[in-house]
Amino acid sequence: MSKQEILVKILIEKGFTISFAESCTGGKMAGAVVDVSDASKVLNASFVTYSNEAKMKYLNVRSDTLETFGAVSEQTAKEMAEGVAKANDAEVGVGITGIAGPGGGTAEKPVGTVCFGYCIQGRTFTETLHFGDLGRNMVRDKSVGHVLDTLINKLN
Repeated sequence: MSKQEILVKILIEKGFTISFAESCTGGKMAGAVVDVSDASKVLNASFVTYSNEAKMKYLNVRSDTLETFGAVSEQTAKEMAEGVAKANDAEVGVGITGIAGPGGGTAEKPVGTVCFGYCIQGRTFTETLHFGDLGRNMVRDKSVGHVLDTLINKLN
């Protein structure tokens, strides 16, 4: 059984729905869940919010959060996760924002930096991973795999 099949099974068992707020993954997270035939039982809506304006408009990420911490920050990922959960009345909301590359990195936020926010039944936690400069699509794929692993662990 694939990781996304395991996640969908857990969500169905708990009676939970899930929504994703994706930036650097560009819909790959929602796509991974939609690969599972029972996805319609758990996924009602997700957003690809690539621009800061979209993060503010659809997810209620605060402009001062973006100005103070940047789009690639745990603070922004937290607000993305909470915002998407609230917008879609989902028990689980996930925010993903990062620098997939090849450009865009800085000394403090190098290419391959991805920030994750998870809002599970109103409780939120965040983390930052540094996958390294592995290439744009590898960073995105590793981000999806990491979210699947994290959710399976947290929801079990």
